[in-house]
Amino acid sequence: MTLSRSYLEAGQMRELYAAAVDDERALTDEQLSASLTATLAERPRGAGWWVFGYGSLLWNPLFPIAEARAATVHGLHRTFCLRSLASRGTVDRPGLVLGLEPGGSCQGVAYRLPAPLAMDELHLLWRREMVVGSYRPRWVKLKSGDRTLVAIAFVVRRDHVQYARLTHDEQAAIIADACGAFGSSCDYLMRTRAALASHGIVDANLERIARDVEARQRGCAPSKAAV
Repeated sequence: MTLSRSYLEAGQMRELYAAAVDDERALTDEQLSASLTATLAERPRGAGWWVFGYGSLLWNPLFPIAEARAATVHGLHRTFCLRSLASRGTVDRPGLVLGLEPGGSCQGVAYRLPAPLAMDELHLLWRREMVVGSYRPRWVKLKSGDRTLVAIAFVVRRDHVQYARLTHDEQAAIIADACGAFGSSCDYLMRTRAALASHGIVDANLERIARDVEARQRGCAPSKAAV
């Protein structure tokens, strides 16, 4: 199954997690709306309607795009730190998806929503990214060429029950094996790599994990030289 707009519009993302985990962990539409309202209240003056994509938004954004620009956020880095209990794994065999954590920097893509549609699209985006409240939406500054943009980025909550601090080998072992309703964690990784490459971006950490995941799936020992 592929995540689609109609799936989000029908509220099925919440149903998926409510069934997989429990009804209370999956946020209601009222809770999602309150979260979006709180985020918009912190919107810096003059900020446009930009969203920072660094994971699945790179290859399956599901919203109309008025403009897309390769961009870098400083002070945050991309890492597999969030357990997926339904979309890319199961409760019995959790998968992993990406989050932003403090430190370093992250190259991704800034997407500008068409202003007349922005509010409706953000409500839909919240149904996708905030389904279990595992991220903290933040307004961040991005550098894109000679421009500075302000965008919404979804930063992982380290106090969330699905947050995971894992070694490289632990990440690779999980990603090589886990699969959920929307496909495997490996597929998520490979699609992210390909989407980044289409924008001329190579993430050294993702490349290393991908090599070790492929080695595990071939039944070979990961290369210690691949650092």
